[in-house]
Amino acid sequence: MRSVLVTGGSGRLGRAVLEALVEAGYEVRSASRGARATAGGVRWVVADLTTGRGVAEAVSGVDAIVHLASAPYKGRYTLRVELGGTSVLLAAAREAGVRHLIYLSIVGVDRVPWGYFRTKVRAERLVRDGSVPWTIVRATQFHEFVEQAFRGMARLGLVVADPGIPMQPVDVRDLAAHLVSLLERGPGGEIEEYGGPEALTMAEAARSWLRARGLRRPVLNVRIPGGLGRAFRAGHLTTKARPAGEITWRRYLGGGQR
Repeated sequence: MRSVLVTGGSGRLGRAVLEALVEAGYEVRSASRGARATAGGVRWVVADLTTGRGVAEAVSGVDAIVHLASAPYKGRYTLRVELGGTSVLLAAAREAGVRHLIYLSIVGVDRVPWGYFRTKVRAERLVRDGSVPWTIVRATQFHEFVEQAFRGMARLGLVVADPGIPMQPVDVRDLAAHLVSLLERGPGGEIEEYGGPEALTMAEAARSWLRARGLRRPVLNVRIPGGLGRAFRAGHLTTKARPAGEITWRRYLGGGQR
């Protein structure tokens, strides 16, 4: 399989996936709602998952699709992208004879009582029932996402952390390389997990982030209440699956060079 369409190619992971695919010698397309010039070996095509405009043309002639497009925490628009958009993409892929679709999900999506996670579970079900050969990859939280959360709290003068919550952040470059390896392998028809190289507590991650960024903020240990807190503390955001990433949290904070 040498021709690949990537949805969500402009996101953090998407940019890393595009780079990894080009480096691996694939013919790469990436879907965008607006026109973009071909650059870096990537041909950008106009397609809108929420309306279906251009989707059939985007998938025509490709061997595989890496479906990364998402819109978390945006109300009805989230459903239009995650569910409606995935349905539209699957229908077009089925019609075009696409031989492998990789869908990105989240570790713990079926065990953490969170609205967005439930939406991802529904999208997974669409992929499993969509008649296109598939692989679903559930990944742990990205380094950038964890840092974004800490940065937002630090602006308020402190960082809140539940010391009982284990985290296993993954680097998008590691995950991108793994997704390319799955294309090489072919569709597995399975839900797989992929995480970072180590687990650390939320409080440990917060303190190391503050040190690395030269910030003086207190870390306030707060136990997250209810079923959500229990699910987090049970380790449902982590995985023992192998292979795993190589770039640690500390290495990411220091610049993260391979």
